[in-house]
Amino acid sequence: MTVEITIEVPNELARQVQRFRERLPEILDRGLREILAERPSDSQDENAIMELLTSQPTPEQVLSIHPSSELRARISELLYRSKKGELGQQEEAELERHLTLEHLARLTKAHAHEQLAARQ
Repeated sequence: MTVEITIEVPNELARQVQRFRERLPEILDRGLREILAERPSDSQDENAIMELLTSQPTPEQVLSIHPSSELRARISELLYRSKKGELGQQEEAELERHLTLEHLARLTKAHAHEQLAARQ
C-alpha cells in the first residue's frame, strides 16, 4: 500500500528535493528513523534533570546532576558539526536546547555550592 503526501516547502528546498525525487521515500524513512532514534535519550536526560530541579532537591542532589554519556556524545557531535557549519535548522535548535539546559544546570550548581558554603 502507498499513500500520496502533498507538502508545501520553500523554493530552495523544493529545488534540492527535485534532484532526489526518485529517492524521497527512502530519504523520508531515513530522516524519521534518525529523529526517532535520538529523541528518546535526549528527552530522557532532559526530563530527569527537569524533574530533579523542580522537586526542591538538596544541594548535594543538584551537584550530582550529570548528562548521560550518550547525550554528551551527541552534544560533542553537534558542536563539532556546528563549527564546520554543517547543522540544519532542527539540529541547531537541538544544540541550542542542550546548551540552554547545560547553562541552567551550571547556574543551579553554582547556587548549590553557595548553599553548602553557607552551612559551614
